[in-house]
Amino acid sequence: MADGTGGALRGTGLLADYRSDRCDIVEDFYAPALAAATAYDRAVGYFSSSVLAVLGQGVERFAARGGTMRLIASPQLTAEDVQQLESGYAVRAILEQAALRDLEDACTDPRVAHRLGRLGLLVADGRLDVKLAYVASGDRIGMYHEKIGVFRDGRDLVAFKGSANETRSGLIGNFESIEVFRTWEPGDSHRAVRISQDFEELWQDRTPLLRVLDFTAAAKEVIESCARRSVTPPPLPPMDGATVTLPRPKAEGRLGIPGDLVVRDYQKQAVERWFGNECRGILRMATGTGKTLTALAAAAQLSRILGNRGEALLTVVVAPYQHLVDQWSRDISRFGMTPVRAYESVSRWYPQAGTLLDALTLGTAKGGVIVTTNATLGSDALQGLLERHRGRLLVIADECHNLGARRLRDKLPGNAGYRLGLSATPERWFDDEGTDALTGFFGPVVFEMGIGDAIRAGALCHYTYTPILIELDDQEAELYTEVTEKIAKLFAAQRFSENSDEDTPLGKLLRKRANILGHARAKLPALRRELTLRRESSHQLLYCAEGRHPLSYEHGDGDEPTQLQQVLGLAGQQLRMSAAPYTAETRREDRQELLRRFASGHDLQVLASMKCLDEGVDVPAARTAYLLASSSNPRQFIQRRGRVLRRAPGKEHADIVDFVVVPPEASNGLARETERKMLARELARVTEFAHLADNEVDTLDALRPLRLRYGLMDV
Repeated sequence: MADGTGGALRGTGLLADYRSDRCDIVEDFYAPALAAATAYDRAVGYFSSSVLAVLGQGVERFAARGGTMRLIASPQLTAEDVQQLESGYAVRAILEQAALRDLEDACTDPRVAHRLGRLGLLVADGRLDVKLAYVASGDRIGMYHEKIGVFRDGRDLVAFKGSANETRSGLIGNFESIEVFRTWEPGDSHRAVRISQDFEELWQDRTPLLRVLDFTAAAKEVIESCARRSVTPPPLPPMDGATVTLPRPKAEGRLGIPGDLVVRDYQKQAVERWFGNECRGILRMATGTGKTLTALAAAAQLSRILGNRGEALLTVVVAPYQHLVDQWSRDISRFGMTPVRAYESVSRWYPQAGTLLDALTLGTAKGGVIVTTNATLGSDALQGLLERHRGRLLVIADECHNLGARRLRDKLPGNAGYRLGLSATPERWFDDEGTDALTGFFGPVVFEMGIGDAIRAGALCHYTYTPILIELDDQEAELYTEVTEKIAKLFAAQRFSENSDEDTPLGKLLRKRANILGHARAKLPALRRELTLRRESSHQLLYCAEGRHPLSYEHGDGDEPTQLQQVLGLAGQQLRMSAAPYTAETRREDRQELLRRFASGHDLQVLASMKCLDEGVDVPAARTAYLLASSSNPRQFIQRRGRVLRRAPGKEHADIVDFVVVPPEASNGLARETERKMLARELARVTEFAHLADNEVDTLDALRPLRLRYGLMDV
């Protein structure tokens, strides 16, 4: 098979024989031969996958260059296996059972898992086949013990035979010897070709006394599972100096720091911490502190280091939504590269992504970036492309907590040697399993910067916090109690073992209960009073509850306006303020125009949204935020607070107005303990917001009587 590397075997300086007392058979023969070959055929008495941990970079480079492997071996049988054979069990089943056992055991070794990860890519591409051989003579079953091998490079053959089994002990622990036959050496050529022909006869199951069974399909699941496991990347060279040395000016073909960008000291520290953990980990950074720019600075640094070693880097950025892909793409363009935007129609982005991967494989590209959505990451098209990639891969996950969901956690590319997660709140709410999956893939939190630290550092602005107390009416209180009782029963039955993804029964009930509080009818009159106070002001954000009031579904009143519609009517029609919605239904091309108008403050005073402004969207001009609806999930209200605390020209301060639901004065529908738990959930948010506000003392004093009444002074 010619691939432009014909004759590479001749340049390895291979000798005619190797013996344990004179050399290191692995380092002096196997590794250089694998590194030069495009095909490797091996027939051995016993094949242990643990040998892959020994062969090292030979296997890495062989796989990366598109090599093909064919392996024939006998598995190592236990006494129980032999007993089953003697009892008449099917030979194929016993041999497969023994071989799979060896593979599964080997996967527990991290070094072997790394090599098997490469083999998993070969299996997926149809470039690795494995067969099992055994002696079949009459009623006698015996193990195959021949040991031959053939390397090819498209021009020459190197055949060898000898005592070494393809096991770690056979290659290292034992005293072994092999004879090598090279087709470019006149005295070797005939024997090299004959050994190659012997292998072909064996592979085609045409060797007398031997039977050969295909094993690739049986091994595929184990090998590919190992390929998806975490792989520790080889260590990078030491950092240049005590702080990050970011590449300036931009290096053509790779990410580079823009000349006009000021990288803050804490951002440099975050990059250093990530490098210190072998380029794996999560940055827990408050919204508004520049997670995107920090991540791109890390990618630029990594790209520079790898570039100095002659290696290219593929960077894949995963973001929750399409508008965030567009936002990331604009920032990446500042760093000197035009990314492939992978979302929506596969026919639009797949050819671009495929061309990029081909260029990286051929060495005609020094780097590349693909930006995609969570949904597209899980698609067969992108999964196939990423599995095909043989080179260095960095995965950056924006709002990485989302990827802990059951439907996404298994889609993260196991062949990514470098991994960076970004989130202000990486822990998943009521989902320890999902949180563990995140840290299992990305690694631990390596850098933290909370909102308080960010305010003190000047990265976020100071703010005033005003809680507005809202009571449920009798109908709302009754429905709240009913839903809470159902949640309690589910919690008791599940023992917290299930997560609260929105499509689970628990998730639906939690969302319904949050919507009862979010849609409390007394909120609209209270909002009118607050908006009237700021009727002439601009840069106001309104966070509304999703959908309609839960009672409208209970009573079959599907025509009731959504809270968003009511808010826009209140602000736009009744108070004559310029207002517009920003929702999932807002066309992508219209969103940028809305944000531009809002930032200018001239013709758009109020921007009303539900969840679209929770994660990632930059609205630094916002000065006032009204929280009509906030779930008890800290992620949501922390994200919303961060939106309004971003700094902008002329902005030194922000206001947060929070509509807090409390039990009614004469609460007939709520049991005392349900009242207390409801208030505790609301006060947890209030305490968090008040803690860092400029008016913390006033806020907490105002709520003191309510805390005393319900015994919640410690919340």
